[in-house]
Amino acid sequence: MSTPAPKEPMGDVVIAIDVGGTLMKCALVSTAGAVLHSVRRPTDRERGPDAIVEAVLNTVGDLAAQAKAFGGNPLAVGLTVPGVIDAAEGVAVYASNLGWRDVPFRALVEAKVGLPAALGHDVRSGALAEYRLGAGRGSEYMLFVAIGTGIAAGFFPRGVGLDGAHGSACEIGHIVVEPGGELCGCGQRGCVEAVASAATIARAYAAATGADIGAAEVAHRAAEGEEAALAVWNRAVDILARGLLTGISLYDPDTIVLGGGLAEARATLFDPLEKSLREKAVAFHTLPRLVRAELGDEAGCIGAALLGMDRLKENSA
Repeated sequence: MSTPAPKEPMGDVVIAIDVGGTLMKCALVSTAGAVLHSVRRPTDRERGPDAIVEAVLNTVGDLAAQAKAFGGNPLAVGLTVPGVIDAAEGVAVYASNLGWRDVPFRALVEAKVGLPAALGHDVRSGALAEYRLGAGRGSEYMLFVAIGTGIAAGFFPRGVGLDGAHGSACEIGHIVVEPGGELCGCGQRGCVEAVASAATIARAYAAATGADIGAAEVAHRAAEGEEAALAVWNRAVDILARGLLTGISLYDPDTIVLGGGLAEARATLFDPLEKSLREKAVAFHTLPRLVRAELGDEAGCIGAALLGMDRLKENSA
């Protein structure tokens, strides 16, 4: 699946790849951050971690050739992956859903295509895109929270992403807000993600009703006033508010940008969430503005491209 070939020569571009659990979202991005051409390929994780790495490298090579065929001049490569990364060294340290450990992606990509390359965390790279080009523009202290199958976050104090000492900062989804509560995939009980992610909302609704529907449909039914959907939805919103309030206590953001599939529920999510935050806030809290992400599905690729451009500037300095 790809967009049509552009009608005009591309000019300078960055190769961007956002590696997910099932799909690789790939793009050729202008130096202004515009997606000029995009394509999606399966991650094929069932073939194992080595095959995924090979597929990523082959895709980089294909995109470099495609850029040239479109009259483009590829300048750099940006790659984002899930899990724990060492951005400074360009190493994917660990990703449980993809099965790899200590993959030196930056060195491998640079050897493959002879271009400067950067490696970033998928959610924090999406957050970078929202900070510079999306809903976080003008913010000094932006907290980005992606609510999808899981819940992940990125914090940008004055434009610099907070990685932490070991590349695993901002794990808001794994803040325990209900000790002894629902079992989370991380092994803890009572995490925000164990109740408020899209996957767990769908599971909770299925357990209550026997109906196998997605979180988006649960949100729709809640908006329509269905009792079972409202019970599941309101509990998820309450838990999410507790997690965000912990983030507010720790980071004091001026803006929280909510992304991921659940943010598409719009007022069905934002109205009760803002109300819950107001009810739970204490005297020292200054509640930030709460906004929906603007860049949608392209945020990861745009963020990857921004990392690639930053790497190019570092090499040119």
